[in-house]
Amino acid sequence: MEIYAPRGSDPQKPHTGDEIYFVATGSGEYVCGQTRTRFNPTDVPFAAAGVAHRFENFNDDLIVWVLFYGPEGGETAGDQQK
Repeated sequence: MEIYAPRGSDPQKPHTGDEIYFVATGSGEYVCGQTRTRFNPTDVPFAAAGVAHRFENFNDDLIVWVLFYGPEGGETAGDQQK
């Protein structure tokens, strides 16, 4: 788990594991795949492994906790290995 606080723009690329964000401060829009949603403090956006995602149109005070978890390739990759 770590703090993520982009400034100006969010340069993220897809990751090899699933991610959960816990919004501490700030608001804006979260784009994940083809979906765009508004977010505010206490929201919990999710990004599945390999899916393009980023924060857009966010306040200068955006701070999120990000948790990477599960097997490489995401939860469904773990199901395929069973």
